[in-house]
Order: sequence, then structure tokens, then C-alpha cells
Amino acid sequence: MHHHGRCGHGHPGMGFGHYGRRHAGGNFRVPVNVSKTDNSYEIYVIAPDRAKEDFKINLKGNELTISYQAVNDDENKNWIRNEFRKASFERSFWIDETVDTANIKAEYQKGILQVTLPIIPGSEQPAQEIFVA
Repeated sequence: MHHHGRCGHGHPGMGFGHYGRRHAGGNFRVPVNVSKTDNSYEIYVIAPDRAKEDFKINLKGNELTISYQAVNDDENKNWIRNEFRKASFERSFWIDETVDTANIKAEYQKGILQVTLPIIPGSEQPAQEIFVA
């Protein structure tokens, strides 16, 4: 994925940044962690107390979008204090040709949506050192 935006550091194969911070209704931004193993990129979306059926993961071209549409079942409660909301969100990531898009998988456990993007074996270019003359 390739970095798209102006914040953070990109990594070949996968990218994220200001792009993909589109919010649905307010300023809520769901936290996302991204890691790389020898075989895949792992996206961890921290989204507790959701139903896995309400997540949507779409791939259009090189853009992977993870979204959630909130159901307002808390509106009619007589909260004394309400610091947690299941707000809607959408996050987007750019992926490149090193990702095996046919085998992307997702699993939701203990409030974390984990999206696995397998790396096609042999598709990554090794780092090349450039000598200064």
C-alpha cells in the first residue's frame, strides 16, 4: 500500500493518512493500527461494541474502504453521563500490486476488526542501497 496524505510515514504496499478520514456525522475518528508481518499487512480497527454484520469492507481499484454505519439505539436512553458512542465512520487505504486482493480477510473479536491483506510472495522489491559518489 502507498501512503496517501500528508501525515505519518508510508510503507510500500500500503498507505493511509489524511485521506480516508471522512466522517459521517461529526468529528468521530475511529483509531486504526497497521502492522506488517512477513506475509501480510494487518489493519486493526478499534471499534468496541459493534455488530460484525454492520461493518462494510470494499475494494475499488486500489482503494480499500472500511466503514461502519451506526444504529442509534442509545438516543432514547436517559443517560446521566454518555462518553461512549457507536458513531459511524469510514477509513480508506491505498493498496498496491503487492497485496493479494482476492484473499483479503476480516475478523471481528473483542471490539477489534482485524483486516488481513496477504502479500503476494516475491512481489516486494528488496531495499537497495544507493552509494553517494
